Amino acid sequence: MTLYSRVRPLAFTLPAETAHDLGKRTLRAAQSTWPTRAALSAAYRYEHPALEVELFDATFPNPVGVAAGFDKNAEVTHALEALGFGFVEIGTVTPYPQAGNDRPRLFRLREDEAMVNRMGFNGQGMERVKSRLETDGTPKIPLGVNVGKMNSSTEREAIEDYRRVFDRLSSFADYVVVNVSCPNTPDEFDEGSPEHLREIFETLEAENDRDVPILVKIGPDEPEESVFDLVDIVREFDLDGVVATNTSTSREGLESPRQEEWGGLSGKPMADRSTAVIRSLAEYTDGDLPIIGVGGVDSAENAYEKIRAGASLVQLYTGFVYEGPSTAKRINRGLVELLERDGFSSVEAAVGADLE
Repeated sequence: MTLYSRVRPLAFTLPAETAHDLGKRTLRAAQSTWPTRAALSAAYRYEHPALEVELFDATFPNPVGVAAGFDKNAEVTHALEALGFGFVEIGTVTPYPQAGNDRPRLFRLREDEAMVNRMGFNGQGMERVKSRLETDGTPKIPLGVNVGKMNSSTEREAIEDYRRVFDRLSSFADYVVVNVSCPNTPDEFDEGSPEHLREIFETLEAENDRDVPILVKIGPDEPEESVFDLVDIVREFDLDGVVATNTSTSREGLESPRQEEWGGLSGKPMADRSTAVIRSLAEYTDGDLPIIGVGGVDSAENAYEKIRAGASLVQLYTGFVYEGPSTAKRINRGLVELLERDGFSSVEAAVGADLE
């Protein structure tokens, strides 16, 4: 039994968002001095040459990252590095501070090892994030920046929102993700329409003097034809990859009484669905479009499934909440064992191994 398994029942007596905020304050304190960061690294980092992934002109020490939503405001990137993650994606970052939806807005579905959130792009805004990245510095692992719009923005204003955040934060980023698939923000217009997407990508490409890799995050609930249409636009603009997938509005197969809460579902119930989307994307693009797989990752086995389905990297959030600080170490160690079992020399060699 781990220390976290003993502490978790106490943490789970608190409202989910309160526990999350307390956890981040603890991580913030832990990263504040060199000795505490070194102690975390000694306890939780696991390194092996087979885990390294070269992607987006960056070296990822391992393929297991933290998904957007956990560290919205870039408060604990150094602590997450020390806990053994191979990369961190901050955000979703909006141009200005935004309160998001009313509390409660984050719910544990314990029976399903899942969560439902309807946070609504709450955050401190791009200037606060920029100031923190300048003050704290960026981690030594790759940093992704997930960018979004204000909830009050019109279709035209949304384009400018993405541009503003990209302009202010892309210099800190190893890659930038355009988030047009969140189910928890006002549905004032079709964010995924081809016309809107083309305008976003045209605008960002015009701003991208440093050639920062640009990806788009897609949802799990769209028909396959719509997903392929989006991928065609991604290829049209020669974008650098896809993050698959965002949270889901589906509640199929859940047992928890909290399943009726509205918002985006994440965690174990998303594992198979997100892997299926990854496989479809990889097959449709002949494995030529980099994919970051997210949804239900909490073990080496389901991370490996996503890699073999076509994901070069994987991310988690809910699995981290349920499994605790040793999650990245446990998954990475297990990945090395799985790679050796199947005769792969590296994660990169295993990407797309299950594709026909």
